Formats: sequence, structure tokens, C-alpha cells
Amino acid sequence: MSDRWLVSVDQNCIGSGMCAGAAPEHFELMDGYAQPIKDEVDADEAVIDAAESCPVEAILVKLASTGEVVAPTE
Repeated sequence: MSDRWLVSVDQNCIGSGMCAGAAPEHFELMDGYAQPIKDEVDADEAVIDAAESCPVEAILVKLASTGEVVAPTE
């Protein structure tokens, strides 16, 4: 069974669009701010890339099973 991830974007989002560019199948801009297309997704390296590319670290990716943070890493 593959890992499932919970994806969220917090209020620090500045709407840079980096996430939608890195992972358009997972993120979209709505009213100038990013939001995940789905709150829970199959593990996908593109989601990590999006979280790591966010200039204000507004994207949080956690394991759905444990809540352990997957990205961003410190």
C-alpha cells in the first residue's frame, strides 16, 4: 500500500504560484492564493517539490497515517 499524504496551505500564502507551477495536478490559485486540489493525495514527489519551492513555506505535507511532517524539511 502506498503512502497517503495530507496537504494544506496556511494563511502565510502570498500567491506566488510556485506550487501550481511545480505540481499543477495538486495545486491551483483561487482568488490569488494557492490551495490544494485535494486535501489527501497519494505520495508524489511533485507535492514535495511544491512545498520546498514555496517562498514562505505555506505548504505543509504530512503522512495521513501518523501526521508526521514530510515537507517542508528544515
